[in-house]
Amino acid sequence: MAIQTNTYDFDPDALAKKYRIERDKRLRQDGNDQYQEISGEFSYFAEDPYINKELERDPFEDEVEVLIVGGGFGGMLAAVRLREAGIDNFRIIEKGGNFGGTWYWNRYPGASCDIESYIYFPLLEETGFIPKKKYTDAAETLEYCHIICEKYQLYDNACLQTEVTSTVWDEDINRWIVSTNKKDKIKARFVVHSNGPLNRPKLPAIKGINNFNGHTFHTSRWDYDYTGGDSNGNLSNLKDKRVAVIGTGATAVQCVPHIGESAKELFVFQRTPSSIDVRNNHATDTDWILNQKPGWHQKRRDNFETLLTGGQVKKDLVSDGWTEAFRLLFGNLRDKAPSRFKIGIWALMSVFSIDMYKSGFRKFMTKKVSDYMDLANALQIADYQKMEMVRARAEEIVNDKETAESLKPYYNQFCKRPCFHDEYLATYNRDNVHLIDTDGKGLEELSENGIIFNDVEYEVDCIIFATGFEVGTDYSRRSGYQIKGVDNLTVSDKWKKGLATFHGMHSRGFPNCFFFGHAQSGFTASYTYSLDEQSIHMAYIIKEASKRGSTRIETSKEAEESWINTIIEKARLTASFQENCTPGYYNNEGKINQTPQNNTYGGGPIEFFSLLRKWRSKGDLRGLEFNNK
Repeated sequence: MAIQTNTYDFDPDALAKKYRIERDKRLRQDGNDQYQEISGEFSYFAEDPYINKELERDPFEDEVEVLIVGGGFGGMLAAVRLREAGIDNFRIIEKGGNFGGTWYWNRYPGASCDIESYIYFPLLEETGFIPKKKYTDAAETLEYCHIICEKYQLYDNACLQTEVTSTVWDEDINRWIVSTNKKDKIKARFVVHSNGPLNRPKLPAIKGINNFNGHTFHTSRWDYDYTGGDSNGNLSNLKDKRVAVIGTGATAVQCVPHIGESAKELFVFQRTPSSIDVRNNHATDTDWILNQKPGWHQKRRDNFETLLTGGQVKKDLVSDGWTEAFRLLFGNLRDKAPSRFKIGIWALMSVFSIDMYKSGFRKFMTKKVSDYMDLANALQIADYQKMEMVRARAEEIVNDKETAESLKPYYNQFCKRPCFHDEYLATYNRDNVHLIDTDGKGLEELSENGIIFNDVEYEVDCIIFATGFEVGTDYSRRSGYQIKGVDNLTVSDKWKKGLATFHGMHSRGFPNCFFFGHAQSGFTASYTYSLDEQSIHMAYIIKEASKRGSTRIETSKEAEESWINTIIEKARLTASFQENCTPGYYNNEGKINQTPQNNTYGGGPIEFFSLLRKWRSKGDLRGLEFNNK
């Protein structure tokens, strides 16, 4: 049924049609295969440009209680929470030259966090650190990582410039044998895989990608020797250079203004425009931070995530572009909610409904309320309203009307990660900056001299790939190593037909093994919050295992199957939304529902974290099997 249009200054039906057209033109049969793996002749794209020389050391052939893979926020938080639990016999393996994870690699000009620093930075109360701004830049984030490491003495437990090559479970001794590129052979009772989803750069599999004779690099391995300048910009070496940037996601949004300011000429190649909203950054009020009551940090994180999942709060503590968007989405819905009396009548009448007995009382009542409120349409109208504001902003700022139109995103706001920036759109008003919109097609070919699109060759001196990181590919490919569990079962084989975990952290066949990430877990916009909760949970389990004298922990078959069913059931809530989204890493490049169990926990992060806390409070560790041999 068509949505009534007389109360809006836009046509919802016309927008719905436009969204479908824009989505469909971007659908590809190859999905994630449209990207080139960083290996072989392309390996240089993943090399570390931030180390002065390769670390030389003797191999380790010892034993630790816990081995942590990854030195980003996940690995750091895992180590911190282990220390707090009284477990100090751990080792952290990190392939970079220092801690930081994503923030070690992402040092491109303009790199910054799009989540408020007062909630993104973990352990703020513990460290006493005060971020300089509401939205911190990459340099300060990396600095803060090192502050955490110093405070909790993590460097004493670190193996930097070291890459795990394999982890193999030895059933005879109940230990993991971890091998590295430094010829280490480390025995570990427990292994925590916190290598993160944003560490391995990806390239588009464009014809002739290895033909270009000019300079190339990926934004996650920024080449300041070539560009000059630093993370603040001032890329003076580009003043006589013609530069191409491939990609217009969050990274490009942040670095393009600096390149445009410095380069002789800049061509930005776009497949799908980003949603660009106001950033409104400002300096931190130090007195405000110092006058906060204990527990303010956790309260602020919960407040933010509650708003982002449609929950109610007395006050929006963060009040930024993220929370504003969700207030617009959900704010007017409460006025449409049925009265308690009406809900009571429905509940009473449900005893006579066959549908209630088929679906269960909770599902039955949820559907009644949803139908009464016309929830799907109401949410869609609110989203249209917000995105019309975003599109109007592009039209208002960008002088050239054709360019402005190309920069308008025609999809629901959270189909892609929204961007907040105050200079990106205005960059296209510069005479030396050109937007090459591929209208969803992507690029065709690279030549010796540049980039070919629509039979036009754009000659450039340098190509910068702002094409993000691998997401959604095989776990072992993203991590760079294979995990072999009981009876040589590999994680690739175990998860070939879909993820199988308990709470997103344990997988049967891989004892004493913890996986950190969003998969089958609580997805948060502020990823550090999720990593912190997983770290607390992991440390609790390992400490309990020690108390019980257990040498082996493994999830039960029943617990794993039950959790998979939970994930699948709750994934249905978002399936329709993702199906109608423009392709991207959020929806597996448009290939969704093939493996619904690969979703995140559909009840949202607050519900998921509460579930974990309740599980711990019971103290029986139900769903895990303990062996004391």
